[in-house]
Amino acid sequence: MSFPVVAIVGRPNVGKSTIFNRMTRSNRAITSPIPGVTRDRHVGTAEHGGSEFLVMDTGGWVPRSEELFDAAIREQVQFALDECDLILFVGDAQTGPTDSDLEIAQMLNRSDRPVLITVNKADNSSIEMETPAFYTLGLGDPMPISAVQGYGFAELLDKVVETLPDTSGRDIERPRPHVAVVGRPNVGKSSLVNALLGEQRHMVTDIAGTTRDAIDSVVRYYKQPLTLVDTAGLRRKARVTEALEFYTTVRTQKALKDCDVAVVMIEAQAGLLAQDVRILQEAALYGKGVLLCLNKWDLVEKDERTAGLIAQEIDERLSNMSWIEKLFISAKDNQRVHKVLELVLKIYEERQKRISTGELNRFLEKLMERQPPPAVKARDLRLSYITQADADPPTFILFTRWADLMPDNYKLFLERQIRQNYGFDGVPIRMFFRSKRT
Repeated sequence: MSFPVVAIVGRPNVGKSTIFNRMTRSNRAITSPIPGVTRDRHVGTAEHGGSEFLVMDTGGWVPRSEELFDAAIREQVQFALDECDLILFVGDAQTGPTDSDLEIAQMLNRSDRPVLITVNKADNSSIEMETPAFYTLGLGDPMPISAVQGYGFAELLDKVVETLPDTSGRDIERPRPHVAVVGRPNVGKSSLVNALLGEQRHMVTDIAGTTRDAIDSVVRYYKQPLTLVDTAGLRRKARVTEALEFYTTVRTQKALKDCDVAVVMIEAQAGLLAQDVRILQEAALYGKGVLLCLNKWDLVEKDERTAGLIAQEIDERLSNMSWIEKLFISAKDNQRVHKVLELVLKIYEERQKRISTGELNRFLEKLMERQPPPAVKARDLRLSYITQADADPPTFILFTRWADLMPDNYKLFLERQIRQNYGFDGVPIRMFFRSKRT
């Protein structure tokens, strides 16, 4: 399923971060009565009425001077228009519409994105009576809410879900594996896609963030077509420079949710950075196949840092994700680039793999004879039954009398045993333990 994106826009101090926190049921965005206190942007997942979508909070720090302040707001709104499927414009019932609100509304009216307008801080009936003043913005019917109290929020979410584009049939329409090329800016994502396509379809420069839009391309590996999505960063003369990283993050998260296999690119010289680890963790959380490409291998001093040493360092950083496939490449020199699609298809097939229940229980029976789980609180934790509930990603359900007592280290051991017997290279495995009383 393709995940739509809802962008929350508006001038500072209208409650965008509070709305984001309530929508995503989190406290990730800092809220304060001081205008512009949110310096970090946030993107999260929201669910309402069976529909799931991404929410991005475009609130944040802007320069102090009046001229730069207005320019920064315009920049924020334009970024949101570029990235989202639905705009949620937020006004303030306590101040009424302002000149900044009017300028934002004019930008939104010129766009082709659907817009909902909500008026926050309608904390009592007398303040709520100010809501009709926002009709002057020409954005439709303003919906009064109080994000702090939760008033009007269910109705707002109903309207958001009703207005979002229908993505329920996109999986059926997608006839080929969907591969997202993700990573930090300037690690060579566009260079890799160009090398795979065999043409200079995507602009490549030495400037981080050249690619402005996520671009879909179709490539064939032998007779198998694949869709490649280059999710490289943005190129804008932005006054609010932190916004570049934020919208790259939005794009990466959306691509990870939509893809079958994520090709995560890093620089071989730099090794794994914290942001790289977060991308890998998110890909695993979403159940995606993962290929870690260590690019710019041509720049590595081979006599100082060999592939073995670099791989060892990465394995130590990713000890809990040792299943991730790794490949050293140079997109610039076309070094081992041909192996990328070969491994992507292998990972894709592993992600679809199903093991019969009979085969799994023969495996489990032998394992329980050889190395059963240790007793905990004098309870016998032997597993009595296993079945693969799903593929894409592989999901297993295991039954024991005391599921809640199963030690984490035995769960890891069990996962390693499943992988040794059945593969699933490059793919996260999900295991759920259920109590079966006899």
